[in-house]
Order: sequence, then C-alpha cells, then structure tokens
Amino acid sequence: MKCPTCDETLLMSDKNGVEIDYCPKCRGIWLDRGELEKIIERSGDHYAKKENYESDYKRYGYGDQIHSKKHPHKKKESFLSDFFDF
Repeated sequence: MKCPTCDETLLMSDKNGVEIDYCPKCRGIWLDRGELEKIIERSGDHYAKKENYESDYKRYGYGDQIHSKKHPHKKKESFLSDFFDF
C-alpha cells in the first residue's frame, strides 16, 4: 500500500497485537478499522491498574517540576508512545 501523502510504500508494525501501517518518509500513521478502539481499550486496561499508573508517572517524569534547559519544549511520553515508537 502507498502513503496517501507522499506515495512512499507503507510499512507494517505490530505493537501489542495491533497492526499499524506507517510511512518511513513522512512518519504518517494509518490504522485499519477497529485498531484505534483496540489501542484505546488497551490503554484503559493498562491504566486501570494502580501500579501501572504510578510506575508510568515516575518513568515518564510527570512529577518533575524542573524543566530541562537543554530541551525546554520536549513533550512528555506516555504508555501510548510505545504504540507509535518507530
């Protein structure tokens, strides 16, 4: 399948049982029918457990109040970043 944006051949990746089509050139992501619902369901299952919520809170630095001077606008990551880590 070709990328609708830049006509590059899409690659497939399996993340936690969800097949994600992505473009290596423009980094666009395309999901088939039902895949977004699977991602939402799995993130809900993940954060339903208190220990997962607390470990991710520490892991991704949500409690840090000091902003890095090196990367002042760097976005915080989350559980969902694991799905889209290409």
